[in-house]
Amino acid sequence: MMASDFIKNVSEADFEYEVLAYSQQVPVVVDFWAEWCVPCRTLSPVLERLAQEGQGTFRLAKVNVDDNPNLTTRYGIHGIPAVKAFREGKMVSEFAGVQPEPRVREFLRALAPTKSDLALEKGNSLLVMRQPSQAEATFRAVLKELPDNTIAQLGLAKSLLLQGESEESNQILKRFPASREYNASQALLPLAAALSDMDKDRLKEQDALDPSYNRAIRLVKRGNIEAAMDGLLDILRENKHYANGGARQILVALFELLGEENPLTSQYRGELASVLF
Repeated sequence: MMASDFIKNVSEADFEYEVLAYSQQVPVVVDFWAEWCVPCRTLSPVLERLAQEGQGTFRLAKVNVDDNPNLTTRYGIHGIPAVKAFREGKMVSEFAGVQPEPRVREFLRALAPTKSDLALEKGNSLLVMRQPSQAEATFRAVLKELPDNTIAQLGLAKSLLLQGESEESNQILKRFPASREYNASQALLPLAAALSDMDKDRLKEQDALDPSYNRAIRLVKRGNIEAAMDGLLDILRENKHYANGGARQILVALFELLGEENPLTSQYRGELASVLF
């Protein structure tokens, strides 16, 4: 077992104090395991590493089922590994068997949000409030500690796009890793590319609708997203397939940028549907 102030071996003798009583202060996650359990050798190191990473946001209590049969019976352990979480003296959640690390993190996040989780929540709230520069600083702080965090990467890209900054956001989105946030990142990519083309003076003016499209991109750059969406809808009313679907892709990117909770998203999504269908 990894030595840590946040990880403790627990037995029947001290379970009441070290788990139930202690869970009045911070959540306690109990890992029921055994030396002979092969899957435990996969799950336990993940739990231990996340407990260390959590720095006291929860305690990991290790219970060897062979040495503590009464606890095994008391909590209905029929197979291991088994994980049960306690808060305020009561069991509040559980899972059995080996789980992939993202699911374990999700389980722990629901039980005991980390400082990074709270920072990500703050950053996303700042995006909703249209305070992108403050959101950018928040997401950069998270990425300094957790450079592979895809929620923070997506948040940073959105923060930059809301400020009309194309190059870094474009690079983030182009190399975005496979994750739950991947589809959202790819929805934003056409917008980042269009802003980059504008910054590099590569917006074309060959089609009759090109000036209107370019004007919409400039409005996004200035932060006037509602006017940009009006302009893009006007383009689509004249040509549903303009730029091989480019105008529609920019609208979809703007919906992703604003977020589903923004009333403009539902309003303009409905208008887009009426235009296209």
